Amino acid sequence: MWHLLEPLHALLYYAPEAFDEAAALGYDTGERWPSYFAWRAAPLGAAGPDHVTSAFHSFSPAMVARYVPAAWDTARPAEVLAARLRAVDRTYRTVLGEDAVKGPELAEAAALARRAAEAAGTHGRPLAAANADLPWSEAPHLVLWQAATVLREHRGDGHLAALAAAGLDPVESLVSFAAIGAAPEPVFESRGWSPAEWSAARERLAARGLVHPDRSATDAGRGLRAEVERHTDELAAAPWTALGPDDTARLADLLGTPWLAAIGSGLLPTENTLGIGKV
Repeated sequence: MWHLLEPLHALLYYAPEAFDEAAALGYDTGERWPSYFAWRAAPLGAAGPDHVTSAFHSFSPAMVARYVPAAWDTARPAEVLAARLRAVDRTYRTVLGEDAVKGPELAEAAALARRAAEAAGTHGRPLAAANADLPWSEAPHLVLWQAATVLREHRGDGHLAALAAAGLDPVESLVSFAAIGAAPEPVFESRGWSPAEWSAARERLAARGLVHPDRSATDAGRGLRAEVERHTDELAAAPWTALGPDDTARLADLLGTPWLAAIGSGLLPTENTLGIGKV
């Protein structure tokens, strides 16, 4: 379900319509990070850099500090949230098509996804809780996007708990992920860690027997990452248990067409830290 829903959420960070809305608010759209931090952090309110660094986990504190709290000097969180919905509305109409946006299958998918999202416990999950606390739109395509967002942040918050339980700090989490071949190391440079910080994290993992000198994961390293994913799955199971196997399977079927549209749009990078592939 994560693989089906994540691309529908992530379109916000890459779509031209979203950059248009960000530019209208006053954000520099010459790179994607000013709008990314604004879009994703706005549900938290005017959060400071420490708060955002903690919630986002994988970004270097120095990188976060370049964009937060400057994001709130450009636009207030409430303005960002309103523009975020406009961006999703325009993006979905372009990527999914007007007929799909207005169609009964998307409305059914939105209702099922909302049920799952409303069953997601948010205790100790700051990003899931912040998004779950927002009002629901009446438009089914915006309901689908918000549900996808709550569910992905619910899973993400649980993933951070699983990483902490495995004894992996933020940069070690990325180094160990790269070591199992999840994406090439240069892709993770987008998180802002310096070469010295990356190397130090690799040395710490090597001392634990988790990575080889050639930067690949040892058997122990692969085992630890597998345990992190297993733990993450367990922590993410509640919404789908509540929805039930039949309705979960129905939602998966309904998401097939919009998933193909999102992946096939060419907007999402084929090499990324999200685990999103290509058709």
